[in-house]
Amino acid sequence: MASPAAVHKHMRLNPEKLRRAQKLSQAKTETETVERALDLLIGEYERDRIANLAHERFVRSGATVRGVYEALE
Repeated sequence: MASPAAVHKHMRLNPEKLRRAQKLSQAKTETETVERALDLLIGEYERDRIANLAHERFVRSGATVRGVYEALE
């Protein structure tokens, strides 16, 4: 997916958090670190949204879940 043109933003960030995030993400620059963190947040939100929709569909379906050992009792 093509990225829209970048814009300048001025932020005050905790330098220790930024260094740690940069190391964990293996980003080359601080900008890349912030971009990766934003991508991770957006991806996590989408996964949660999809999981919640699936859960809601399952609950509405009225299906029941039985334990694997239930037949042995």
